[in-house]
Amino acid sequence: MLTVSNYHYIRPDYNFNYPSIFGVTPDGFKEQLVLLKNEGEFVTPKELVTNYKELLKSKDNYYFVTFDDGLKEQYQYALPILDELDISAVFFANSRNFQEKKVSTVHKIHLLRSLISPSDFINELNRFGIKTHNEDFKIKAKNIYLYDDEKSAVLKYVLNYQLDFSKQEEIISIIFNSYYDEIKVLNELYMSENEIIDLASKSYLGSHTHSHFPLGLLSEEQIKFELQNSKTYLENLTKFEIDMVAYPYGTPEACTEEVGFIAKESNYKLGFTTTRGVNTENDNLLLLNRFDCNDLIGGKNFRKI
Repeated sequence: MLTVSNYHYIRPDYNFNYPSIFGVTPDGFKEQLVLLKNEGEFVTPKELVTNYKELLKSKDNYYFVTFDDGLKEQYQYALPILDELDISAVFFANSRNFQEKKVSTVHKIHLLRSLISPSDFINELNRFGIKTHNEDFKIKAKNIYLYDDEKSAVLKYVLNYQLDFSKQEEIISIIFNSYYDEIKVLNELYMSENEIIDLASKSYLGSHTHSHFPLGLLSEEQIKFELQNSKTYLENLTKFEIDMVAYPYGTPEACTEEVGFIAKESNYKLGFTTTRGVNTENDNLLLLNRFDCNDLIGGKNFRKI
């Protein structure tokens, strides 16, 4: 059986004006890998692609490490630790960050929320006619975001449940450009093409689709583009085959059976969701389970789960 541990931000500290960017420190990352190494055996990307049947069928504990979003800090802080511990991983990158020189909307939101207060962010949304002063919103928001204050909960609810992703992208881009230099953020936040090429040479590179959109909410043609364009771009850039894809957000709504089918038709061999669970021989290879690193031993939520 196979357990996949997924990571996003890896940085020495998370000191911001407001809490919105969460991850693990390099020390915490190393400590967790050591704990997992005592629980089972890590597999390489090549081993997983070649021997997935045997690995999923086995009763032994196998572990696999993944990273989403192609962040520079993953290359800078996590890769040396992986090399030190002789552990392999796959880093999933979005092609849009390179082809269109755009920061992904999800990261624009993280950065904005780290800089400005929930009240100020809500005021920014109000400027675009987005209604947030709704008692029903407040009730629903607090039921979903139990650990957030009212303003933060309402902000998350409006962004995630009241705006479709295309409208969200349009509005967030305008707000973001009033606070940040997008090209500067792009170069600081994401890996360079040379770093992407280096990962591919180690068989460490995968696709995170083109635009970081929730695929299950798109049309069939849009899903095909998101999956195929990223694969083609990364393969042309690196001259290596891209066998794996991780679906942005990874929820059941974003990772439908249709999405898995189109990924297979696009010649991906393995696809990863964010549904918690180990993977066994009966699982769909294009809709494999992944744990957030915090949910595994050494993670902050492990004892709660």
